[in-house]
Amino acid sequence: MEIADVPAVLPEDAVLLDVREQDEWDAGHAPGALHIPMSEIGARLDEVPNDVQLYVVCRAGGRSARVTQYLNENGWEAVNVEGGMQHWDAHGRPLEGGVDGMEPEVI
Repeated sequence: MEIADVPAVLPEDAVLLDVREQDEWDAGHAPGALHIPMSEIGARLDEVPNDVQLYVVCRAGGRSARVTQYLNENGWEAVNVEGGMQHWDAHGRPLEGGVDGMEPEVI
């Protein structure tokens, strides 16, 4: 799914799942996103809501595509956000976070 097709304000029945690593998350992330790194997803499945639409995002779309496939094969309704947080930022979507007082950024 292209970033333009992801609602700017997610409805209550949707979650943005960020699967980037901790340093990427700390540098900047979407407000309200759920953070579970790809490397931890199997061990933390109980934290992934299964009664909502999941939009899965990483930096560029590769990791999130793999997580999306895994989740869909295991009963979740997930879609990959093409272009990831790079496209999120490029389209002017909000970021929060930032390290050591720096402005949030996508790394």
